[in-house]
Formats: sequence, C-alpha cells, structure tokens
Amino acid sequence: MHDYIKERTIKIGNYVVETKKTVRVIAKEFGVSKSTVHKDLTERLPEINPELAKRVKKILEHHKAIRHLRGGEATKKKYMVDADATTKKK
Repeated sequence: MHDYIKERTIKIGNYVVETKKTVRVIAKEFGVSKSTVHKDLTERLPEINPELAKRVKKILEHHKAIRHLRGGEATKKKYMVDADATTKKK
C-alpha cells in the first residue's frame, strides 16, 4: 500500500471520529469517491490502525441504522421546497 493511501486513510478515519459526518459528505470534502472512502474505512483502516477502525465502525453502523430516517427527511425537504416554489408561482 502506498504511503499517500495510508495517510489519507488515517486522516479520513480521524475526521469521521471528530465530525461524525457521512461517507458521502466526507468524500466531497476530501475530493475522492464515496467508494474510496468506504474502502479506506472498512478495509484499509483495520490493517493500519485497528483501534481507530473500531471507533469508525461504530459511527458507520450508527449511520447505517438511521439511514432510512435521513432518506425520509431528504424527501420531505424536497417536496416542501417544491411546494413552496409552486405556491410562489401562483
């Protein structure tokens, strides 16, 4: 594994623990794909830093547990914005 991959993996792992942001948000902030972030956190991090990987895993499991709620909120916001736009047009 290249050094820059190890460094990125550790940076992303620490960032997840500090901010508790989602994989999608972190991918945008780090300029990589969400697949890369996910692979870094679930496959590479346990080899590099098992203790950090355990903390990250808890956060990722929490995100997975509440993802259906996040999706519902996003849909609700979308339709509220659409409704507001329709009301303003009239």
